[in-house]
Amino acid sequence: MSNAIRTHLIQIGNSQGIRIPKALIEQAHLSGDVEIVVQESQLVVRAAPRPRAGWAAAFQRMAAAGDDALLDAESLVASDWDETEWQW
Repeated sequence: MSNAIRTHLIQIGNSQGIRIPKALIEQAHLSGDVEIVVQESQLVVRAAPRPRAGWAAAFQRMAAAGDDALLDAESLVASDWDETEWQW
């Protein structure tokens, strides 16, 4: 590792942590939430996936394939009770 920076663990409450220099954060393009995983006795810090990332493209593919119809469309028909009894 040519970009290795030596640091030490620090006490943070009942846990331990490290300070990551700003230059490394910028090099890795990290911001916001991150994930930390163990891979082969190493800690790997990476950007956390964004919730619903890629959903728009997936919905477009579904629509193009005609796979975007409601599965329970017939149950959405208003009943007599809906028409006469229900009040907002």
